[in-house]
Amino acid sequence: MSKALTANFSEKLIAWHARSGRSGLPWQGNRDPYAVWVSEIMLQQTQVATVLERYPRFMKRFPTVKKLASADIDEVLAEWAGLGYYSRARNLHACAQQVMTEFAGQFPSDPILLEQLKGIGRSTAGAIAAFAFHERAPILDANVKRILARLFAVEGVIQEKAVNDRLWSLANDLLPTKAKDMPVYTQALMDFGATWCTSRKPVCLSDEKKCPFEKECQASRSNQVLDLPQKTIKAKSPEFDCDMLLIRSGNSILLQKRPSKAIWGGLWSLPETPWVAKSATRKNLPNLKDLIQAALPDERPSAWGRVYKVVNQGPQIKHVFTHRRLWMQIWEVSASRSLELENPNLRWAPLSQLGRYGLPQPIKILLQGLSLARGDDLKN
Repeated sequence: MSKALTANFSEKLIAWHARSGRSGLPWQGNRDPYAVWVSEIMLQQTQVATVLERYPRFMKRFPTVKKLASADIDEVLAEWAGLGYYSRARNLHACAQQVMTEFAGQFPSDPILLEQLKGIGRSTAGAIAAFAFHERAPILDANVKRILARLFAVEGVIQEKAVNDRLWSLANDLLPTKAKDMPVYTQALMDFGATWCTSRKPVCLSDEKKCPFEKECQASRSNQVLDLPQKTIKAKSPEFDCDMLLIRSGNSILLQKRPSKAIWGGLWSLPETPWVAKSATRKNLPNLKDLIQAALPDERPSAWGRVYKVVNQGPQIKHVFTHRRLWMQIWEVSASRSLELENPNLRWAPLSQLGRYGLPQPIKILLQGLSLARGDDLKN
């Protein structure tokens, strides 16, 4: 490790940020640990442009940890709809309740205690401690891992424990000595990885800008910039088929709450059949009783069959998840009347109130596209 780089890294990075760092982001400069926490969770696996729109709206809806903790989970999921990775929203709600009950509504400043809260990992705990409490705590998100792997030519797949431990050690060694510098230093790390030391087009490979660490960066000196950090080879994502029932009775549609640990966990969606490996052939018009039995196994297919008379083949929707692809065949069912529901995970939702439900993005778009509800109803 270069002693000169280690000694001067934070100072040079902070100086870079003053010239070229991002500014004006709504979560920057905020020392409220609640606001910092929400922004950090929302920025995980979500583009900054999307968070710029959704973060202020979320904070207006839930301005304090107390408001978030006391909100109904459906309300939180509805506000989160479209941001993806819904476990983050469930963890936000659970964490807010944990802060209220275990810490009297105050986020702890110790990153070790922060890491014990629901949904907060070591890097997020470090970011909250650094931004809100000026603690000398390192972060190690994907951007920082890339910066450090290149600067110090750290070889090996970053998911490996030995490599990850090495990166954490480097992140800790590079911290500024003055606690007051922690907020700007932490922000500078994030900005440098997001805008300069990027994955595919780092500035050092162009003639437009000069990297402040060009002379010290071992990856640059050995022509390994695009080779580090080393990445695992991803297997081809499996593809699945399922049928979904779009059951409409008057001005209401039938929604089903998904299991909390399933994909789209805790959201309200359309009743669906179990996923099966994608097939090249699909039935044109399956038997309604079979569909009801497969999608709603706890209901009485015979009773439903007397009420639901019309089945039309709707669109087939492809949705890409992180590690899989799903093809959803929609079947539109008209009902003469609404059956009473005993299952609390089933609900007749008035079209005018769909905005109150957390809906998966493709289902939300489907309902808008079919004109089953006005766009405003699903956005509120």
